[in-house]
Amino acid sequence: MTDFNQYRQQIELRGEPLSYLDIGQGPVLLLGHSYLWDATMWQQQLPVLAKHYRCIVPDLWGHGQSGAIPAHTESLADIATDMLTLMDKLSVDEFTVIGLSVGAMWGAELVLKAPARVKALVMMGSFLGFEPEVTRNKYMAMLDGISQLGQIPAPMAEQIAPMFFAVTTASLRPQLLSDFASALQSISPERIPDTVAMGKLIFNRRDAMEDADNLTLPCLIMSGVEDTARTVLESFLMVDAIDGAEMVQIPAAGHISVLEQGDFINQALLTFLEKHH
Repeated sequence: MTDFNQYRQQIELRGEPLSYLDIGQGPVLLLGHSYLWDATMWQQQLPVLAKHYRCIVPDLWGHGQSGAIPAHTESLADIATDMLTLMDKLSVDEFTVIGLSVGAMWGAELVLKAPARVKALVMMGSFLGFEPEVTRNKYMAMLDGISQLGQIPAPMAEQIAPMFFAVTTASLRPQLLSDFASALQSISPERIPDTVAMGKLIFNRRDAMEDADNLTLPCLIMSGVEDTARTVLESFLMVDAIDGAEMVQIPAAGHISVLEQGDFINQALLTFLEKHH
């Protein structure tokens, strides 16, 4: 993996350090990663995108090298406000948002807050609606278990890891799953409360589909065809709700499609961005 530390910066927001990568030059892209990952999730995209664009890639609160979730953070809209403040501090007026999973959820909230500042939106493996009750209950029970244990033990990590990848990936590239399971087990006890709190904030999110008709900017929705965490069906629901949205299905990919099908995604992103920059 490329060493991105030379591109790492940090600012203080609401009393906590927010860590981010700042790589490349050109029109600005703001990239948001998945829950339980960090900015390096984009390791296959950044070397390609940075040839044409300036990529700002924050670590979500409680993830990577960012600090704890600031007090009074109650919704994804609060996180969107923080990311907008980051762009203000960097004197970036206009940018495109590319998000995967929760990165796309707060990305859409950011667009709704500041529509004049966002040129285009890419949502990958995400959904603007409520978390379905069955999966929400399952995730909440898992988070409560993690909270009680104060860690993510090996059996639980090995249960969680396959949720993020396609069956195809598990078969052909098992190292991706084992590396992720190891990363989950290595989350320090001090970080666990933030891990749990962020998960609950995500899975108790509001139904932003109610505001989908206000997303009037160019929008690309991408979905791994084997994504069980955020299904292709949910992506089709968003395409129907967002006027003019484009849909791309990612072959042989689950939730972390950016690592599973990096070349395919890079080409899709470059094609979309070229049209709207």
